Amino acid sequence: MKWHPSSIGKLMTNARSKSEVLSETAKSYIRSLAKQNFYGYDIELDNKYIKKGILQENDSIALVNAVRFTNYKKNTTRIETNLMTGECDILLDDLIIDIKTSWSLETFPATSEEAEDSMYQWQGRAYMHLYEHDSFEVIHCMVSTDPTGEHGLLTPWDNLSIHRVDHIDPAKRITVNRYERDFDLETDMLERLKVATEYYYQYYSQLTNK
Repeated sequence: MKWHPSSIGKLMTNARSKSEVLSETAKSYIRSLAKQNFYGYDIELDNKYIKKGILQENDSIALVNAVRFTNYKKNTTRIETNLMTGECDILLDDLIIDIKTSWSLETFPATSEEAEDSMYQWQGRAYMHLYEHDSFEVIHCMVSTDPTGEHGLLTPWDNLSIHRVDHIDPAKRITVNRYERDFDLETDMLERLKVATEYYYQYYSQLTNK
């Protein structure tokens, strides 16, 4: 079993009892994943928020480049270990960057405090471990939502004032949270993944032998 960085935060939630390693949230997620793999189905996350993030990722990278005067490119190098597999968005010599494209100005975290999210932090710690890098940034970007395009992200009833943002200073449309590698937290993460893997195979075995 190889865990994806985006899911690590679910496994790192704290259990109610100190005698338990995995929380009920973590166990529920692991069981769901095991059932999908056992029965051969996928839970498709297909909504307008995810579609924009996928379809307009390059627009967001271009926005960051415009603000930073850089030439970041989409990373295509995937790293695998015995516990994890992941492919970060942007890979630099000294930094990993993950791009988050906001749906609208209403959902865009305008400050780093608003953007703080343990799920993203654990995702970053997983990437730092995989790529052996010391720094990680998650950058939230707000770009104008493609109104039509191939998939038509907007409807005639959408409020365009929260989707048309090209007139706003590009620097005001990115929010950055940076994290540095912490080997103590990384050790905790790897130990948790081992327990999660054991639980996964125990549950999968129950499905096999029922």
